[in-house]
Amino acid sequence: MTAVSIRLYAAEDLEMLIALFNGAVRRVASRHYTPAQIAAWAPETPDRAAWAARLSGRPTLVAEINGVIAGFSDLEPDGHIDMLFVDAGHQGRGVAGALLDRIEAMAREQGLERLFTEASITARPVFEHRGFRVEAAQDVALRGQTFRNYRMAKAL
Repeated sequence: MTAVSIRLYAAEDLEMLIALFNGAVRRVASRHYTPAQIAAWAPETPDRAAWAARLSGRPTLVAEINGVIAGFSDLEPDGHIDMLFVDAGHQGRGVAGALLDRIEAMAREQGLERLFTEASITARPVFEHRGFRVEAAQDVALRGQTFRNYRMAKAL
C-alpha cells in the first residue's frame, strides 16, 4: 500500500483541490452519471470564492502521496462529511481510506457519536467498506439536474 500522509488544508491548496474535484467528477463519477449531470456537478467555471469559503470554513483534510495532493475530505462539527474526493490518477491506492480513518479519529476526539454523509453512487462502496450503512436513497437537485445519492451513517 502506498504511504498516504494527511495534513490540514491551506489557502494555497485552493486551485489544486478545485482541479482535483473537477477531475474526480469528470473522470471517475462520470461512470455513474450522465454528461448533463457531470456538467452541473462540476461546472467549467467554478466559483472560487465559494470554494475558498467552503474549504476554510471547517476542518478540511488534504491527502498527499510523495508530496502530491491525491485527495481531500472534511468534517463538519455535527459529524457530517460533505466532501470526499480522490484524484482520478490515485484511485485504489488507499487515499479515501486514509482520509476516512483520520476523520473518524477526529470525530472520536470530539466526542461525536456518529458520522454521516450523502454519498454518490461512485462513493457508496468506499463508505460501505468503512462501515457506513445506507439509511436512504435520495434524489437531489443541482443546477437543473437530479442526482441519485445515498444518505449513509456510521455509529462511532
